[in-house]
Amino acid sequence: MTHFFQEPPQLKNQYEEDELLQLYLEWKFSKKELKIIQKDLHRFGKRVVTDILALAQAAEDNMPRLEQFDPWGNRIDEIKTSAAWKELDRISAEEGLISHGYQRKYKELSRLYQLSKLYLFHASSAFYSCPLAMTDGAARLIELYGDQELKHKAFQHIISQNPDEFWTSGQWMTEKTGGSDVSQSETIARFEDNEWKLYGVKWFTSATTSQMTMALARIEEEGKIVPGSKGLSLFYIELRDEAGKLNNIEILRLKDKLGTDALPTAELKLNGTKTKLVGEKGQGVKTISSLFNITRIYNACCSLSASRRILVLAKDYAQKRTAFNKKIIQHPLHNEILSQAEQDWFIQFMLVFNLTELLGADECQKTPVSGLSSEDIAGVLRILTPIAKLFTAKKTLSMTSELLESFGGAGYIENTRIPRLLRDAQVFPIWEGTTNVLSLDVLRSIAKENSLSSLIKYLSLKMKNIDLKLFSQEIDSLMTEMKKTESYFRSTSSDEFEPNARNISFNLAQLSCAVFCLEFASAHPKHKKYTLMAKRYCAQLKTYFFTDSGQRANENLEIIK
Repeated sequence: MTHFFQEPPQLKNQYEEDELLQLYLEWKFSKKELKIIQKDLHRFGKRVVTDILALAQAAEDNMPRLEQFDPWGNRIDEIKTSAAWKELDRISAEEGLISHGYQRKYKELSRLYQLSKLYLFHASSAFYSCPLAMTDGAARLIELYGDQELKHKAFQHIISQNPDEFWTSGQWMTEKTGGSDVSQSETIARFEDNEWKLYGVKWFTSATTSQMTMALARIEEEGKIVPGSKGLSLFYIELRDEAGKLNNIEILRLKDKLGTDALPTAELKLNGTKTKLVGEKGQGVKTISSLFNITRIYNACCSLSASRRILVLAKDYAQKRTAFNKKIIQHPLHNEILSQAEQDWFIQFMLVFNLTELLGADECQKTPVSGLSSEDIAGVLRILTPIAKLFTAKKTLSMTSELLESFGGAGYIENTRIPRLLRDAQVFPIWEGTTNVLSLDVLRSIAKENSLSSLIKYLSLKMKNIDLKLFSQEIDSLMTEMKKTESYFRSTSSDEFEPNARNISFNLAQLSCAVFCLEFASAHPKHKKYTLMAKRYCAQLKTYFFTDSGQRANENLEIIK
């Protein structure tokens, strides 16, 4: 009798194995630029599956812990993280995971290069991408709204590639009263002793070991405060003083979460925390929106990275695992699952990378498509950012669950590290706004900023690049669904939009993905797999709306009584 040992799935150079990423960058960058970034990405693609992955696993095995008191009973509130987690911070600086976006060496395509590295990094980072997301958002916020002091100090630390000078930033919005509804925030800002100080509890704060953070608070003047979101202002906090002592911040506890174990997430109490007002009083929500627009794009990019990781592992395992006398890659039924997952990853990729291009274009005041104004670009970004975040998050979660099953019992065993992928994927639909919250945000952007018209214009201009001979049937189908969507908005009362908010968001995501996939496949006809996937996706495309939203809402209430 022989003893059988299953060969586990292996990861190879993640850039060299990613044909889609290579083709996309070849499509967008000049040969001269491509030569430079390809050299870096080939190197980095190997690094993310060697030393970086080993550090991530070490960080996950050595979770952060809170020491509230020293041996003599003094309150110290120290969050202890592993040496591996600290090394991931240094690597983030060295690799320019923030700075590449702000050096703008490649002008409007700089974001494309930066987020290509993030896409390669995230799945091997133990979610160090989380503090990077908020750091990048803080950098953009300071760039837009910061005074000279913030730009000279905080901004320079954030974009540094020197690990000894590099800072990360938090984003403190969530409180027990409101969650995503920041209008319920209770943190108070008072001007005392000639400076602003904050008082209150922040219920959920990631990147708590960062050097700085941005926080929302309600200004109290003469004992009065302004309620609602209009009363909120934005503040900049440095967490420690020059002696390393916390800035009147009490760490109440670390959160015990479903996943993202290496990432320290805390509940904090601010006891007169010294701070600095950023932007105008009462404009905190508007000001911080520039930050969470970036974090939402990071969420989408990291979702995409997570999708890619489990897909790569599942495909490699399918070539090694034998069932019923042949490798499971040889079973048509299994290949049906893998091909659908490949398609789901493909459409997510197109959505995220088109959004990334738009971000770079907006920041550099360039247009990615002839005929699109700067106002149009801002409008498309406004609506497509929450759409991309919610769509990729849901896709990644369902895809991860499906592909985990393809490993059989091994997918349920902790030390294969595969179950961790599913637990971690659950954070994507929650972090930076749940699907419902983002769907309502999509409706707000349509109602207040006419963003739907900008998106339709953008997609229509993109469609001019689609090969009419190769995709005539798909174009006809796409036009039909697009007209159906436009007709819905023209003929339906805005009062009935809310029950359809999710449908609206997913419909617009699917229409956008279809256009982007067809455009890419048209530009790469020799790579038939992308033509096949684009055609399959368009064949599945059907927009859907509740025909009577008011009746539907009443029925829902009756059902859940």
